[in-house]
Amino acid sequence: QVQLVESGGGLVPPGGSLRLTCATTMGTLRYYAINWFRQTPGKEREFVASIGVDGTRYAPSVKGRSTVSRDAAKDAVVLQMNELQRTDTAVYFCNVRHDGIDYWGQGTQVTVSP
Repeated sequence: QVQLVESGGGLVPPGGSLRLTCATTMGTLRYYAINWFRQTPGKEREFVASIGVDGTRYAPSVKGRSTVSRDAAKDAVVLQMNELQRTDTAVYFCNVRHDGIDYWGQGTQVTVSP
């Protein structure tokens, strides 16, 4: 079983940056592909970025201004988001799939506003 915890969200002005972290309180993230999703009220969760054995992937909406990476020392995955836009406002979740089961954290709120 994997328990995930996201952190690093907050209020940031347009054009600003945030560093979101996905960590675990049980198990290790070391051997998993980690996905980042986001969700706004009334909408389905949408894919943002992922990191796995085949490298990294990004949604077109964040590609070029976001970087997903592993922090081996902290056994965490970091999503660095730059040039934030109002449309990036959402709750951000990290996700792993283990034995066919999807595990999610509680999410961290990102609000982009002047």
